[in-house]
Amino acid sequence: MQGLTKATYGFHRLDSLARGNTTIHKMDPMTKTITTLIYVVIVVSFDRYDLSGLMPFVFYPVILMVLSETPLKPLLTRMAIALPFCIFAGAANLIFDKETAFFIGSTSVSFGMISFFSIILKTILTVTAVLILAATTPMAQISKQFVRLKVPSLIVLLFSMIYRYINTALEETIGMYTAYRLRAPGEKAVKMKDMGAFTGQLFLRSADRSERIYAAMKCRGFSGDYDHIRSGIVPAGEWLYIFILTASLLVLRFFNVSIFIGGALS
Repeated sequence: MQGLTKATYGFHRLDSLARGNTTIHKMDPMTKTITTLIYVVIVVSFDRYDLSGLMPFVFYPVILMVLSETPLKPLLTRMAIALPFCIFAGAANLIFDKETAFFIGSTSVSFGMISFFSIILKTILTVTAVLILAATTPMAQISKQFVRLKVPSLIVLLFSMIYRYINTALEETIGMYTAYRLRAPGEKAVKMKDMGAFTGQLFLRSADRSERIYAAMKCRGFSGDYDHIRSGIVPAGEWLYIFILTASLLVLRFFNVSIFIGGALS
């Protein structure tokens, strides 16, 4: 129950952060969307053994967090949702890729360990970049930019509707769980024998709510487009920012700064 309540608060927290008034918040949504996509693609493109090459990319989300005044705690809370998946995905490398890469003193470090930590770092960097985008730009604006980038409207609509109404589903679940606890005092969780009925009722309630939401949207003239959202022209200065940032990221992608600095210090 407490976990669901925290999750509900978390979604409200991101929406409130997106209404900030910092330099990053004031940037054109298209600028932030393009730079985030470029950053994610470049980070993902690294080889699974190139852990040192990923290190300089930590500065991008850190600088954005400072400039946008985005608190670290809500980002870490949402990061915890993605980390277990990447940990399980990378754990197989520890088992099957045991060839020694190098030694630290008398301790051997396998290629599997390098790829394991590389997967975790890639997940942290990409998820953090996306969360900062969501924390500095309203979701309706992000959806509009994806439409402008020629992403199919149906995919954008599904993405925005899931983000918008997952909070409603959580609130419905909390209400059902509260009703269950009142009818079964002393129980700390839904019993396994009642889980089927509980899940079925949640599905039926969700389907009924979605029908009513869709009917309300149609009554208000919904046609599946985002033309009602204003989107201005990206300023020339921000195009320069996109160019400089992209060039810098490409330099870091093809020139391992970490090895260069390590060699200079040694």
